[in-house]
Amino acid sequence: MRTLPPTITPARSRDLVGSVIDASTALLAEQQHDIVRFAMGAPSEDLMPMERLDQAFSNAGRGRYDYGATEGEPQLREQILHLSEWAGSPTRDERLLVTTGGMQGLDLAFKLFVARGDLVVVEAPTYTNGYATALSYGAEVLAAPVDGQGLVVEALPELVKHAGRAPRAIYTIPNFQNPTGVTMTRARRELLLQLAEQWGSVIIDDDPYGLLRFDGDHVPGFAEIAPDHPLLFQVRTFSKVIAPGLRIGWIDVDPEVRRLAINAKQAMDTCASVPVQTAVATYLGSGDLQRHIAGLRGIYRDRKNAMRSSLQRHFGDLATATDPEGGFFLWLTLTGEASAIDTERLFPRALTDGVAYIPGPAFTTDGSLRNALRLCFATSSPERIDEGIQRLARTVRHDLVATGALV
Repeated sequence: MRTLPPTITPARSRDLVGSVIDASTALLAEQQHDIVRFAMGAPSEDLMPMERLDQAFSNAGRGRYDYGATEGEPQLREQILHLSEWAGSPTRDERLLVTTGGMQGLDLAFKLFVARGDLVVVEAPTYTNGYATALSYGAEVLAAPVDGQGLVVEALPELVKHAGRAPRAIYTIPNFQNPTGVTMTRARRELLLQLAEQWGSVIIDDDPYGLLRFDGDHVPGFAEIAPDHPLLFQVRTFSKVIAPGLRIGWIDVDPEVRRLAINAKQAMDTCASVPVQTAVATYLGSGDLQRHIAGLRGIYRDRKNAMRSSLQRHFGDLATATDPEGGFFLWLTLTGEASAIDTERLFPRALTDGVAYIPGPAFTTDGSLRNALRLCFATSSPERIDEGIQRLARTVRHDLVATGALV
């Protein structure tokens, strides 16, 4: 007798939104031809401290394959405290919980604070997996604009008034935002804290890139402006500064929130991988991470500049791009004759032509920003960046000729 599959809860399945970004990993693995990969936001393998990590794994002591404390291994939490102090945002152990990557931190935030029908402010555009996690808990998303100075916080009161109720949470990527690369000003951070207090809203501060500033002046973080603020839920990760496959991050939250987050995490995975936590703690204890970050900053500055120069050389007036002071990404907007191009429709042709990116609509809740796309400069050398931009420019011009927009 044929066994029928279990019935999936309709409301829950309807709220689950897949990630275009993560799906691109499998898509690219299927390709047999040379592709310049501007899609995934990850360091290239040559920029991961592979030998030191291998050494850290091999030197781990007894107990590394046991269950661990849900809070995280004590030696790793100690190293996170040292790193936070070095980064200018000291914290306390009772605020820390080690997570399985930054994504688990986001999941814990929305799980604890968002119920079905709650309003959640997100940036437009924003990180796909961030708003997808909010949607998975039944949130109603309110998109707020982003400009060259980050989230347009001044627009929030009118947007919230029009929505008819205060947001339960505000999800923001304040430093070198994904996907635009822009950074929120101090004045806007201060205003956002004021609005959060007024509304009783949790600020979910997702900051994977904050340690990777390579130009400009430091902008104080929310916790520097308002230490121990109870409405701050800070999500951090080692994915961008060490290696994404480690899947180790942490949250920095009010101790009472941490207690609830521990309960929630125990219903997920009990604890983050103990062998990986131990190896990361060993690596951090060597002091290598600070030196590694210093090297990354110079490399990423060179790669960002190479991408912007290549865009100017090969696109000219057909596109404009953001100019980030850190992080991984440029946001490219097609202009002039190219402004009518749909980057989602263009993607298969670009992939055939040997270049991959993430289309603009993937970062929106309404499928807008169709003439824009995200480019990651962190993964490729300046020479490969130039090759990839040339391929992308050829794809765009081919499309313009095919549609009669360019003769």
